[in-house]
Amino acid sequence: MTPPVIAVLAGGTSSEREVSLGSGRACALALARSFPTCLFDVTADALPAGLDPRRHIVFSALHGTFGEDGGMQGLLDAAGVHYAGCDAASSALTMDKTRTKEVTSGRGVRGAPGILFSGKAKPAPESMAKTLGEDLVVKPNAEGSSVGLSLVKGAAALGAVLAGISEGDWLVEQRIVGQELSVGVLGGKPLGVVEIRPHSGVYDYASKYTKGASDYLAPAPLDGAATAAVKAAAAAACEACGCRDYARVDFMLSAQGELYLLEINTLPGMKETSLLPMSARCEGLDFTALVREMVTPALQRFQAAAGSQSR
Repeated sequence: MTPPVIAVLAGGTSSEREVSLGSGRACALALARSFPTCLFDVTADALPAGLDPRRHIVFSALHGTFGEDGGMQGLLDAAGVHYAGCDAASSALTMDKTRTKEVTSGRGVRGAPGILFSGKAKPAPESMAKTLGEDLVVKPNAEGSSVGLSLVKGAAALGAVLAGISEGDWLVEQRIVGQELSVGVLGGKPLGVVEIRPHSGVYDYASKYTKGASDYLAPAPLDGAATAAVKAAAAAACEACGCRDYARVDFMLSAQGELYLLEINTLPGMKETSLLPMSARCEGLDFTALVREMVTPALQRFQAAAGSQSR
């Protein structure tokens, strides 16, 4: 049997296209050390031309809408293409921050108190500030890479931000101040906990993608009990949302020691310096070993399907 080719998908049509291209190039180079590999630059909300379910296994490095929200996964399922990572249903669920909080809260993993609203029907800022407090976070309900994130203090500042919103679903949350943490989950098992310390005090788009704008402590300087609690919460959140193969889970640990889920990233940034690879290195997995582990379950699914068809 001819070995399958790992088809890395990168680019896409979302606001995170450039980030995705960087992830895709890094992953393709690393995967090529272990498997026949090719790289597809996705430029439309469609399967790339030349993708063959009989010979390709997809490793997606697409971020944001369509790539990460179940859109691409649904097309791959319909075409019979095996792929690494979460399926269409769990991808769609985890892209929706409000639904994710609802589902994970049933497993004891809480998110920050928040209010979901439509850009076409915005609540009064005074009522939201009264309910959630003066320190607030405003963000899209279904975007990644902190796109559209704003921190505000008080109803007047909140009103100014809301005035610039006219469409889409948005979330206003109580701002949790503390340690920002991230942990990878691979095959259902949590990896190392990473602490993020943005120099600006806010881990926004600029802090994520400007070299030297943030410090990363891997592993995070937590005691054993806190580390175990973060890892357990990450694994529980992924299981609750039906995540498959791998994901990255982000939290805030308040000054009072309370843990709050920020989001689950099913297709996180994947350069060697990204958070999931940092989390993996805490457990002794370098970048090449990590991507090999990430694609292995999809390879096994491909081989099992091929074996059943040949019988």
